[in-house]
Amino acid sequence: MTNVTNQFIAKYAPAKRFEDIRVGWTVRVSQKFTEKGKAKSSAFEGIVIARKHGTGPGATITVRKVSNGIGVEKVLPLALPTIEKIEVIKKSRVRRAKLYYLRTKTAREIRKKTRALSAAIAPEPVKDAPEPEAEEAPVE
Repeated sequence: MTNVTNQFIAKYAPAKRFEDIRVGWTVRVSQKFTEKGKAKSSAFEGIVIARKHGTGPGATITVRKVSNGIGVEKVLPLALPTIEKIEVIKKSRVRRAKLYYLRTKTAREIRKKTRALSAAIAPEPVKDAPEPEAEEAPVE
């Protein structure tokens, strides 16, 4: 049975485009849709509070944002063909696999709970360091 399932997934599942999305990251999901015969694009920006079902074709992420004081969540299948791209806005390190507790927190408390990884990704350059001098080739 498992072999048949794997064959089906290999044949019909789309390529794994968004494997590296993690819980705690702030992402902007661009999704296309048609309205009155016109193709339009919509962006949804928020924090990933859950990732479920692994990396298979049924994998989903739950993205949460607060709009006008009201919390809005979207559960997005990663294999959804209408998703154009997922941009990572901010990478944060969290200590839980599911961040459902953020539903009760304010924006200030959420910033405290998520630690930015920007310092770990690109360390700041050292100030007051002398620039290396280029050696000149002898002229003949």
